[in-house]
Amino acid sequence: MEPRNEKPSLDAWLAEIKSGGDIAGTGMYLAHNGVVRGSSRDGRPVSGMVLSVDRERLQEILASARLMEGVTHVRAWVNEGELAVGDDIMYVIVGGDIRDHVFEALGALVRMIKTEVVTEEELRP
Repeated sequence: MEPRNEKPSLDAWLAEIKSGGDIAGTGMYLAHNGVVRGSSRDGRPVSGMVLSVDRERLQEILASARLMEGVTHVRAWVNEGELAVGDDIMYVIVGGDIRDHVFEALGALVRMIKTEVVTEEELRP
């Protein structure tokens, strides 16, 4: 995981992962880039959000994701502070053996980050 608020490069992450010696069992990588939307889930306008992160819990979740079936690589970065519409909330990369395992792991990891790691307060215009 990258240090707080230092946004990583997804290209650099992939290059680093692929240059490592443990890639023979990896058949695909999936990346997720969550961003601040201009509306809440209920359709009300949003001008931004205040995001806080439980970094200890994030590390625990990343460790558990590495144990999921077929997963060979996991990386995550989560932003923090006052964010504007369009700002990055998180980057997540999961590498693994087959599509089914990687899709499942990425979905589970993003869901856990959203429900167990971050606290969001939407800002209204």
